[in-house]
Amino acid sequence: MYNKIIKLIIAAGIIAYAVYLFTEGYIGNGIMLILLSFIFIFLYFKNEFILLAFLRLRKQDFEGAKKWLNKIKNPEAALVKKQQGYYNYLHGLMVSQTNINESERYFKKAIQLGLSMDHDMAMAKLNLSGIAFSKRRKQEAQKLLSEAQKLDKQGMLTDQIKMMKDNMKRAQAPNQHYGASGSIRAQKRRG
Repeated sequence: MYNKIIKLIIAAGIIAYAVYLFTEGYIGNGIMLILLSFIFIFLYFKNEFILLAFLRLRKQDFEGAKKWLNKIKNPEAALVKKQQGYYNYLHGLMVSQTNINESERYFKKAIQLGLSMDHDMAMAKLNLSGIAFSKRRKQEAQKLLSEAQKLDKQGMLTDQIKMMKDNMKRAQAPNQHYGASGSIRAQKRRG
């Protein structure tokens, strides 16, 4: 895994060589090298391993996505801040299937570092809301759910948000026993 600064150094070197080729009269080769340098600049802002992990997740291949993410050995040195957010976001999505406590830690770190897309931030907050609700922290869950709803401007998560709200309402409603007082065990003792 290359350090993020190395990508910029390679791009600067290619651009410098392209300028040299322009001065020597090789315009076509210089243009081609400028286009090649754009690839390294793009990979500075969008990490190749994170992109490949996203492609694996679209195919529901969690093991393949985990394999690509594990190739990033030192995220702080290799990734810019937003990429670190997506690194933690992807780990949170994959771990949420097995370990809720660990996924909560990843989602919180992803939100702290920031995600560039609003719907990704909404998804992270929706997942955190579900985790908080499952841990019986209802106020925190409702706050995160309302934040997720505000961030979901395109309405991509409306069904999930509605389902979460319905689950919260069901959990808040008291259990009512019509026509019977006490538990079933108490009724059997009486009758």
